[in-house]
Amino acid sequence: MTAPRRIGLAWLSAATRDEFVAALGGIFEHTPWIAGRAYAAQPFASIDALHRAMVDALAAATPEAKLALIRAHPELAGKEAATGTLTIDSRGEQSSAGLDRCTADELARLRDGNLAYREKFGFPFVMAVKHRSTREILDALQARLAGTREAEFERSIAEIETIARLRLAALFGES
Repeated sequence: MTAPRRIGLAWLSAATRDEFVAALGGIFEHTPWIAGRAYAAQPFASIDALHRAMVDALAAATPEAKLALIRAHPELAGKEAATGTLTIDSRGEQSSAGLDRCTADELARLRDGNLAYREKFGFPFVMAVKHRSTREILDALQARLAGTREAEFERSIAEIETIARLRLAALFGES
């Protein structure tokens, strides 16, 4: 069974594990094992229940697996954007925030902020940017640079969970 462009809960309930992972493996950036672990919680009564199963799978992961997930995220307006290697989801999210249309000053500030953040915390700055402005992103990046590694680790996971919910909404055709 091939996954339709937009899927439904009924289709997911009938899907094999491989089909399920193929359809949902990109919900968490480059981390299909989360979908694989969430498969066991079928059937799902709602998209929120599906998201909860995926978040629960992530919550049960080791700190090392969580760090790998954070590190799987591209920098905002970073090298992946410049080279055209963002995932379709990431490209759309960054575009919705105008990151593909930054001024030279905004781009320099983002790149400098990304570098400072990665040097301080050891992982990229992660933020659910869909429908955010470049200004909001720059302000958040600056504010979060003042945080602790532990706080930023947890914040990054929370942002990733939000990104996943937004991706599920798009996949299921929610507004």
